[in-house]
Amino acid sequence: MRKPVVALVGRPNVGKSTLFNRLSGGRSAIVADRPGVTRDRIYRDVEWDGHTFTLIDTGGLFLQDADFREHIEEQVTTAIQEADVIVLVVDAQVGPTTKDLQVAQVLLKSNKNTVIAANKVDEF
Repeated sequence: MRKPVVALVGRPNVGKSTLFNRLSGGRSAIVADRPGVTRDRIYRDVEWDGHTFTLIDTGGLFLQDADFREHIEEQVTTAIQEADVIVLVVDAQVGPTTKDLQVAQVLLKSNKNTVIAANKVDEF
């Protein structure tokens, strides 16, 4: 039986890689305060609350850096296609942005089961 696949998707620097590391129990995703560090998909099998699934970390959609933007968006599109469930990660400290809404529109068009995770809440 195939494990479900969950993809973490969002704009740059909302904490997707930090959440990925936390859920996967490691440090396989690089975490930095500058956008564009995550460029390729990263996969890890995760067990959470008695459920096993494959988690995918992705780069941020709508990155301003034109050099990597197309590659990152291709990687995110592939992750969306592979996913059974998508977690739209947003930054709760910043609140909704235009880019968050753009990402949400992409996910709506995918017709995939999607949930929203408000990240960076620990500093409120």
